Amino acid sequence: MADFVLKQLLKEYEKKRFIANTNFEYKKASFYKEHPELEDINNKLNNYAIALSKVILENNTEKAQKMKEEFENLKLKKETILKNLNLPNDFFVPDYECKLCNDTGYIVDENNKSVLCNCIKQKLFNIKYNSSNIGDLNKENFSTFDTSLYSTEINKDKFKANISPRDNIENVRKIAEHFIENFDDPNEKNLLFTGNTGLGKTFLSNCIANELLKQDKTILYQSASSMLDSIIDYKFGKEEVSENIYKNILTVDLLIIDDLGTENINALKFAELFNIINTRLLNQNKHITKTIISTNLTMENLFKNYDERIVSRLVGYYNICRFFGDDIRFIKRAD
Repeated sequence: MADFVLKQLLKEYEKKRFIANTNFEYKKASFYKEHPELEDINNKLNNYAIALSKVILENNTEKAQKMKEEFENLKLKKETILKNLNLPNDFFVPDYECKLCNDTGYIVDENNKSVLCNCIKQKLFNIKYNSSNIGDLNKENFSTFDTSLYSTEINKDKFKANISPRDNIENVRKIAEHFIENFDDPNEKNLLFTGNTGLGKTFLSNCIANELLKQDKTILYQSASSMLDSIIDYKFGKEEVSENIYKNILTVDLLIIDDLGTENINALKFAELFNIINTRLLNQNKHITKTIISTNLTMENLFKNYDERIVSRLVGYYNICRFFGDDIRFIKRAD
């Protein structure tokens, strides 16, 4: 099934790349009719690149240096013409959807191996894991994040806080934005969202996911219950469960674990949950991995329900963001 999905995606990529290249050739031909001097410069640049390689192989240092200077002068002349026409330097590059893999689906990693690009990895995650979990990212993003839905009332007895729900959510948003901006910093803490249902925990997780997808990060969204069930099934060798799910949970750039506390708790799941949280903190192979966990449980209940090792990791390596206020879903309906 996984191989079939990948083959289908690669066919789609092949079509996208063909369309991008065709459109580019049409654009380039039309442009050259109006600016033949640029066509001449581009042709010379292409020829110089080939000729320079031959001269370097012949160890003709003097001629190579002269050709390099001519090559740089041509590049500068090209850049000047493009600048005068208010065109970017990458004007003569096809408009691929993914600038990393140029719509091939593959990139070359630091070990000079061909590996799947994050763009196609994310599509596979969305098809296999995220489709029933992650929300509508076109609607759930920071542009639609409305803090006016939260009350300005300060009620210590009701909310157990010295600030209003609106001030609190604005503080949480700042923490989320800092998390996004510093995602690649190994010292940046993960996020734990705690609070009752209907207060925007999932919405904010989706806002963060939306922004990180723009940075070509991979996102895997799992409910705690289904994630742990899948891992246990994999460990017990159920054929319908691929080992990729376990590998992806440990290595995806951002793992969002939703509804922690709704799973059936046992010692085996405790151990797997600790392994996931702890392994992702290690940033293995210099690969930064971050995690967002959301739960309806209070910190007090987390301490009661979970192993001390798990809670100590949450307290030590996560920014704990408490959501409080009135259920904003009812406020939206009232509006």
